[in-house]
Order: sequence, then structure tokens, then C-alpha cells
Amino acid sequence: MTEEALVYVERNELRQLMKDKLMNAGLPEVQADKSADLLIFADERGVHSHGTVRMQYYSERISKGGYKLQPELKFEQTGPASGVYHGDNALGHYVAYEAMEEAIKLAETSGIGIVGVKEMGHSGAIGYFAKQAAERGMVALTVCQSDPMVVPFGGTEPYFGTNPIAFSAPRKNGVPILFDMATTVQAWGKILDARSKHKSIPDTWAVDDKGEPTTDPHKVSALLPVAGPKGYGLMMMVDILSGSLLGLPFGKHVTSMYKDLTEYRRLGQLHIVINPAFFGDKERFLEQVSEMVDELHAVPPAKGFDKVYYPGEIQEDVIKKYQESGIPVAAEIYDYLKSDEVY
Repeated sequence: MTEEALVYVERNELRQLMKDKLMNAGLPEVQADKSADLLIFADERGVHSHGTVRMQYYSERISKGGYKLQPELKFEQTGPASGVYHGDNALGHYVAYEAMEEAIKLAETSGIGIVGVKEMGHSGAIGYFAKQAAERGMVALTVCQSDPMVVPFGGTEPYFGTNPIAFSAPRKNGVPILFDMATTVQAWGKILDARSKHKSIPDTWAVDDKGEPTTDPHKVSALLPVAGPKGYGLMMMVDILSGSLLGLPFGKHVTSMYKDLTEYRRLGQLHIVINPAFFGDKERFLEQVSEMVDELHAVPPAKGFDKVYYPGEIQEDVIKKYQESGIPVAAEIYDYLKSDEVY
């Protein structure tokens, strides 16, 4: 995509445009507000696969009844440090946020909080929820299943989803460490982003309907697991923890994100929150994480690199860059956000 085909938008303006569009589609304001937070969280970090590029999809599914707009949300505590949050097939952003709040409360009193999120819609960039806990002084791991769009290692037909994993930890000085990854080489949203910007993709990302590598995002039939059998194993782990553990559909039985936008998704997610104060000296823990970052920065960079970053740090640099330039958005998406169209 040419530079002329991009529009650079100030963060708060873009967030408001997304919130307004979701409300115009029928989403109640409290849910639309949290969803806009999740979407701008992704875009301002350069994770455009989970930002504005998803807006038309969310709006169409909202308007067609694919989410319950007035859900009966309920937290069921099942043990001293465990519980299940019933999402009642609402849009996942708000549901997963509320479930993480319950996991944090459990960790504050019990040292650990594990909350399964049951029957919800797509929840966006799950790093948001891990960081939510880290900002409260907790360590967090969150995983989420998704619909089958990845070929298993050695196979030619999709079985698992991109099944992301996010981890966050607080530190003494500075923003929390945040690491968020799909268990595929790239998330499906990266394909959507490439399509919206009319760009090709590397031939290591995905395959066509014949199981052959492709560089054309419009010909992508399935994604590839990261690091072959290792990514394959991780995506199975995520599916078990966030699907089967909660009695939800698993693997190829997970409802498609795109085929029927009137159908509830019934997705699952799992939040694990750890309170460092229950495992040692919390202040020393925070200091050690900061020392680790400092020592990583002190490692001499390899040829072609200017410095060693800790995992996820580059996104913090992107935030600073976009604060000056604005967030780049495909012109056609920006026009859609400003229009009265729902989809």
C-alpha cells in the first residue's frame, strides 16, 4: 500500500470513531467503550491485525445478532482460588476484562487466581488482559482458543486455531513486561491487514487450498504453526486449557469466526494470575525483573541489530512513534469509520 493510501489518525480520535461505530451497530455503551480500549491498545502498538481492521467484522456480527447484546454475565467461584466467568455469548472484550478482574481479586487473597471464561465472542489482543493484572502488581498468563484455521504439523487441513498466549509481569521501574503471541507464524489478522493494504505476505506464513505456500493473502486457506511441531504442541495446549477444560467445543469443532455471523461463537479463555507477595519478597521480585531488563539491554547486539530488546519492548517504541505521527490506518477503513455504514 502506498503512503497516500494511509491516513494518520490521533489516538483519541481513532478510539472515539471505533466506539461510535460499535454503538451504531447496536453494542451497549459500556461494552463499546471497553472494546474501543482493546482495539486502540492493539493499533497504538502496531498490532494492526487486532485493531481497526476488525471493525467491519465486529459491527456486522453485532448487527446480525452474532453477539448477545444484553448478556447475563455471572462469576461462579468454584474454589478458594478458582472460578468460571459465564460470558453468555457477549462480545469477548468486556467479558474477558471482567473475568480478569475476578482472577485478580482471587490472587489478592489466595496468592493465585485461575478463572476460566466460558462462552464468549472474540476478545481481541489478549495481551491487554495480561497487562491488566501486571498493572496491579501481579504476574499473569492468559490463553484463548480460536476457530480452526491452522494446519497441524505434517497435515494439509486446518484443525486448531491461532490459539494465542500472553504473559505479563510488573517491574520496579517502568511499564510491565508484556509478551503476546499467536501460536502460528502470524495471526489471521496479519492476513487481513495485508489484504486491506494490498500487500503480499512471506511464503512462510500460510498455505493455499492445496496446502502449498502462498504469498497472496487473498489465496490463504490456512496458517502454519510457529516453529513447526513446537507451535503445534503449544496450540494444542491452549485449546485444552481454554476449551476442553471448560467443557466447550475444541479443535475443529470450534465455531467459525467468519462463516455465519448470526451464530454465537461459544469461545473459551483462561486467566492465570499470580501474586508475587505469596511466593517471596515482592519488592525483590520487582527489582529482579528490572535488573533482567537492564542486563538484556547490556548484551552486545548481533550484526544488523541496534540493541537487544526484551520480548514485547518494540511495541513500547511504536507507541511513542505514533504519539508523534498518529496511528496509520488504511484510507478505506478510515472512510468506513467516519461513514454511517455498519457493514
